[in-house]
Amino acid sequence: MPSIAIVCTSSPTLGGHKTGLWLEECASPYYTFHEAGYEVILASPLGGPVPLDAASLGADFLTEPAKKFLLDPDAMGSLSHTTKLADVDTSALDAIFFCGGHGTCAAGDFVDNASVKAAVEGMYSAEKVVAAVCHGPMCLPQCFQADGTTPLVKGLKVAAFTDSEEEAVGLTGAVPFLLESKLKELGALHEKADDWHSKVCVDGKLVTGQNPQSSEDCAKAVVELLTQG
Repeated sequence: MPSIAIVCTSSPTLGGHKTGLWLEECASPYYTFHEAGYEVILASPLGGPVPLDAASLGADFLTEPAKKFLLDPDAMGSLSHTTKLADVDTSALDAIFFCGGHGTCAAGDFVDNASVKAAVEGMYSAEKVVAAVCHGPMCLPQCFQADGTTPLVKGLKVAAFTDSEEEAVGLTGAVPFLLESKLKELGALHEKADDWHSKVCVDGKLVTGQNPQSSEDCAKAVVELLTQG
């Protein structure tokens, strides 16, 4: 069966701020991929249970897929026993999808993590689909193209959590860098919608989304790419 790995954060904190996975960003892709006939592997940098950002469970943010996920014993069981990313056989994957939440910004989580870097670069060099949404693109700045010196995102259209959205949630001083600014610095062609509106960029095999509102559209873009072959 064709398979996709969804990679979630392992970190429950960012500095002194309690955080974790933003549930919508895992839940919508999880069901989108399952409904398209893919086996879904839930992974994380450390393996084991994934912490949930309590804010993502608030009434204003608990989407229908997120509600379904919380009541789905198979889904929650997988989220409680994720595979360590380093143990995932990426050569057997059709795509890899990095979801967000501020936990991804913690040192050693998606940032400066050897297994994350290896997974992204390995999949991309094999011309397989690499996708990331919201703070999921924190995985990208450490990655390079096949020459080992050119930033992977250089010259590519990308979307990611914007500087203005970071300012709106009050965590500009907590993140290691502002994602929009960093991607631009590396030569990416950053595109964005208004804050909290869906925006997805597809450039070759790289698929990126701006925020939680983009998670379902981002996952659908992955399926469309895979369907095209």
